[in-house]
This record gives sequence, structure tokens and C-alpha cells, in this order.
Amino acid sequence: MSDTPYSSQPPSAFWRTAVAETGIWGYDGLFRSKWKLPTNAAFATYGSCFAQHISRAVQANGKPWVNAEPAPASATTEVAARFGYGVYSSRTANIYTARMLELWVALAQKPERCAAIEIWENEGRFRDSLRPAIEPEGFDSQADCLEMLQNTARAFGRSVREAQVFVFTMGLTEGFEHAETGQPYALCPGTLAGSYDAAQHSFVNYRYPQIMKSMKSAVRGLRALNPEIKILLTVSPVPLTATATGHHVLLATQYSKSVLRAVAGDLSEMAKDIDYFPSYEIIAAPPTRAQFFAPNMRSVAPEGVALVMEHFFRGMRFSKSQLPKDEAEARRRAGVAAEAAAEELACEEILLDQGAKA
Repeated sequence: MSDTPYSSQPPSAFWRTAVAETGIWGYDGLFRSKWKLPTNAAFATYGSCFAQHISRAVQANGKPWVNAEPAPASATTEVAARFGYGVYSSRTANIYTARMLELWVALAQKPERCAAIEIWENEGRFRDSLRPAIEPEGFDSQADCLEMLQNTARAFGRSVREAQVFVFTMGLTEGFEHAETGQPYALCPGTLAGSYDAAQHSFVNYRYPQIMKSMKSAVRGLRALNPEIKILLTVSPVPLTATATGHHVLLATQYSKSVLRAVAGDLSEMAKDIDYFPSYEIIAAPPTRAQFFAPNMRSVAPEGVALVMEHFFRGMRFSKSQLPKDEAEARRRAGVAAEAAAEELACEEILLDQGAKA
């Protein structure tokens, strides 16, 4: 038999030796970072709710985590988390779609653009439409709401400039936009704040070309904020809470995750400063037989999160060198030590479950 391209492949290239014989606890070589980072490289983390695990794990493993919008000194850990502090590297709340990431990057570049963001008023309380759950009781005035949104836009920009690695977890293809302005919303209007108007609010299931376009735009903006930034993409393994497509939620979930995985993979092949980490595959691939999901078949169990983060830090490569101390300190923002996987995640998407009919 003549040699073929398969003849020289390592064991990791073959299902029998890489999966069937090793079992899920024996996977090796799932992730090897493109980059060799300084030991004190700082991470900024954003994305869908599964990304919160990465925020906590980075801190728990003693790596610098950028906290560009820290809570007031008087706030307890519980109060800070309730108001969205310390969850991500700035107070953006969950960023579920590529379109939302694109918008946040644009706002970070020009915070004055926040004035165009829709603000919802309910019973005298005000919430911005990008993160309606960030202030549990809402703001006292529209001016306060706008001011805090601008603060977060500036903090988002700082987090990018302070970080060496920007980690973004892609979560959903489905979202809602204003029918005229095209502004995306964090949630369907009316699920937490605002009111739904079919004439004003358009459901969108973003396709591959739209998502790729938004991600490329976001990447350009991130590079403009920090030309040295490294971008690490991952896809949340958490299924959709609900779908507005008219399809069964199982089919909608598989479609959404497949498209996001394709975009993330293609982006990582296009540029040296973009990489992909397989959190989705570690949890949701067939060999796991769904054992890492909680009884609701959505939430990821602590042992699954632990395995994901084990592969994350096993695959990240760090050199013995460090950034100069003054530079590292300028970029670094203290994080609170993590009680990682067992803590409840802040997920606005779960509010959609309120619409489920028994």
C-alpha cells in the first residue's frame, strides 16, 4: 500500500486512537494556542453566559484578569455581582450575538454614540436596551441610564487596551433589532423591560454571512483599540432557552451552534491573532453522551466546566518572560477569586423561558 496524506498523521487524527480508546477524560491535544504569552498576560472576557466560567477560571488560576469597571469599594461581593460588576471585564452583561459585539466595539471607539441607543421606561424606571438587567430596579432617569452606559462603553475600550488576550464566547444566532434603525437588542423587547411591537421590533436569525461580517467588523475595531490584542473565540455549549424561528428548539439549537462554530473556525484560520478554543466540543460532542449537562439538559454541570477549563489552561502556552512590571500593572485590574462552576450564572436569556406554555 502506498503512502497517503493519512500515513504521517499523529494518533490525534484518528477517531479510534484519539477518542474511542482514550475516552472523554483522556483527550489530548484538543487545544494548543497559536501564541506563546508572557506569564503575566492579562485576559479580558466577554460573551454569552458560559463565558462567565472563563472569567472565574482565569482568576482562580492566578492569571491577570482585566476588571476595567470595578464595583464601588463599599459593595459586597454579592451586591456587586447582582449589579453586574466583576462578571465580565466591563459591565456589559451578556453579549449573545456577533451583532451585539460589533455594536459594543463601536461604542467603545466613540462613546458618544451611546446617545442613539434606545432606552426603555417602565413605571418611571429606565433601562438601556443593551443590558436591561444590569440595574435590577432600573435607573432613576434617562440621563442616569445614558451616563452609566457611556461609562461602560469607555470601560469596554479600556479593557481591550489593557488586555493581551480578548476572549469572546459566541452564544446565539437569534436576536431582535429595531426595524428602522437596525439597533440590536440584548433581549426581545417585553421580556424584561420595554414592550414588544411587531411593527418596530424585528426578529433576526443571523446567517453565516451576516455573522462573519459583524465579527470581522468587531475584530477591526478591537485591533484599532489595541493593535497587539490576541482574540480567542469559543462557542457556548449551552442550548437555546427558546427559539422564535418556528422550528423545534432542538433543531434551532443545532443550527445556531453549527453556524457559530463555522464562523469561529474560519476566522481562526484567517489570521494569526485569532484562535479557537473548543469548549463546545468538549461538552456537546457525541462521545460525552450529554453527561456534562444538568437534568434540565441546558446547564453545564461543574465537572464539565472543570474539564473545559483544564483543557483551556493545558493548551494555553506561557513563556518564562513577563511584560515589564509597569506595563503589566498598567494593564492589570484586580479580580475577585472565583467560586467558579457551582455559582449561578447571570443569564438574561433564561427570561425567555417565562414564555413557555405548560
